[in-house]
Amino acid sequence: MGSYQQAIPIAQQLLKAHEELLGPEHQDTAASVNSLGVLYVNMGDCAKAEPLFQRALRIREKVLGPEHPYIANSLNNLAFLYESKGDYARAELLNQRALRIREKVHGPEHPYTANSLNSLAELYRHMGDYARAEPLYQRALRISEKALGPEHPDTANILNSLAELHRQIGDYARAEPLYQRALRIREKALGPEHPDTATTLNNLRRFTLLGAITPRPSRFIRGP
Repeated sequence: MGSYQQAIPIAQQLLKAHEELLGPEHQDTAASVNSLGVLYVNMGDCAKAEPLFQRALRIREKVLGPEHPYIANSLNNLAFLYESKGDYARAELLNQRALRIREKVHGPEHPYTANSLNSLAELYRHMGDYARAEPLYQRALRISEKALGPEHPDTANILNSLAELHRQIGDYARAEPLYQRALRIREKALGPEHPDTATTLNNLRRFTLLGAITPRPSRFIRGP
């Protein structure tokens, strides 16, 4: 619902309860730490989110081992944060490690692997490294279409990102149908009033009028 100010004290209470009942280094405590970090990111407060994501990662590496799927979630969240701060070198290393874990644990055709591919592609796009970004987007799209279906919202996220890449390199003929398809999926799956639908519609309108926009990255940041 976007009521982050109301959610923060609830998340803090839950974290305190987990610390008292389960201890500061329990997996459920790490999940609460991570969830609180996600809230701060959504509020734009990266300074508060960073130590929480780092703490969640330390707990999970100690309790679960270096290649547990939850480790990849923490790595992706930290990478997203560093990317938003312009620290592309650290973000790249974290995204690459998350991708290796997901390919090993879930396999090369799993939706979580597609999510990591999309995250790494987004990073390269924001770095201006379009040659490395496009094949990652294409692979992520193929996985998502096969595993989740061509009408899934995650598929729309990748389509929107790929459209952005083509817009940025000036290939408007390839960008527009991708925007259109992402919009159709979101209208059908999420409804015409959903924020993601509105964002895609706005992007398409601006693209049609101007051919140049710079929206925020289409990315899921993981809560568990």
